[in-house]
Amino acid sequence: MTPTGALSVPSQRHEGKATFAVGDAFYRPQSAIARDLAVLAAAVYRQRHGRLRVLDAMTGCGVRPLRYGLEAEAEFVWANEGNPDLSAVLGQNLATLPAHIYRITHQDANQVFFTCYQQRDFYDLVDIDNFGGPSPYTANGLWATRLGGLLYLTSTDGRATSGHDPERSLRTYGAWARSHPAAHEQGLRLLIGHAAQIAAARGLGIEPVFALSTGQVHRVMVRLVPKPTLTDATYGFIAYCHHCGQFQTVDWRHLGRVSCRHGLGEPSDAPVLSGPLWLGPLHDEAMLTAMQILAISWNWCSQAKLLGMMAQEIDLPPYYYPLGEIGRRGQMDIPNRDQLITALQGQGYRAAVPSMDWQGVKTDATFGDCVAIAKVI
Repeated sequence: MTPTGALSVPSQRHEGKATFAVGDAFYRPQSAIARDLAVLAAAVYRQRHGRLRVLDAMTGCGVRPLRYGLEAEAEFVWANEGNPDLSAVLGQNLATLPAHIYRITHQDANQVFFTCYQQRDFYDLVDIDNFGGPSPYTANGLWATRLGGLLYLTSTDGRATSGHDPERSLRTYGAWARSHPAAHEQGLRLLIGHAAQIAAARGLGIEPVFALSTGQVHRVMVRLVPKPTLTDATYGFIAYCHHCGQFQTVDWRHLGRVSCRHGLGEPSDAPVLSGPLWLGPLHDEAMLTAMQILAISWNWCSQAKLLGMMAQEIDLPPYYYPLGEIGRRGQMDIPNRDQLITALQGQGYRAAVPSMDWQGVKTDATFGDCVAIAKVI
């Protein structure tokens, strides 16, 4: 259920092609980029499959189903909002769409998911924009998703994903999250790993389409596939050494033999472990390319830029180094990001800007190499 009275906003808003009222519904303007990427993915899906039926389980004022209808040209959108007090504003907003392509209900989201499953009424895209952790909804949301369809998940519980409340992380994700400099990416990987584990328990799998972090909000879109994607290579642990700042990935077979040598050949105390979480790619390259082409054709320049950044990080390690951390440990000014990336590439390393933290470097170089190179650029 969406809380009411969250923000005081003007009576009319504009986002994409949509003009809508907010009323007493919660509306976060800063999350427009998450809605933009979802619309692009939905439009690409419709182009590829010739259909698009969308279930928005927690619709609020209805901006998402409105945009799915207007911009992604969905043939049908089900807008469910648990708070019946929002009925008037929701009906007013969706009246822009042809009456036969949308449905409005006021039910608990999980009830909607079970209804879909019981009636074999599966959707091409299920959008779950919840508050807090995803665990009450992910498992049931799978029941409403068509095989090959898309599931859009949310986490707003920054304390759990950042490692500041590992007990809550354990309850929500079945994982122990520790605090470290790449916490924004950790949140995305916890969310994907959570979905992959739940799908695997049912003999199914998920493939990430894209993963977006906007600070405290993490959103990941995954594709439901017929075989589990949970393997020793895609689902494991990230180790972080608080002594030297180095990350490493750890598979299940080597959990008892984790160490860090600080780049000096000397053994040390074991680094702290976070996980299990998703270690595979965060994004689908072909999907990002198609979304970027569409964004350019719509003149969505900032969205196209972000998608290009995501594409560059696909095959890089599942962590990154903030520039501030490089400067702090190197006892120097914060290095210039673009100069550092160019210098790393000149030394034969792969390096890119992490999409989840533009003031960082995502690279296969060690942290010590990053510091050493930053000192001489």
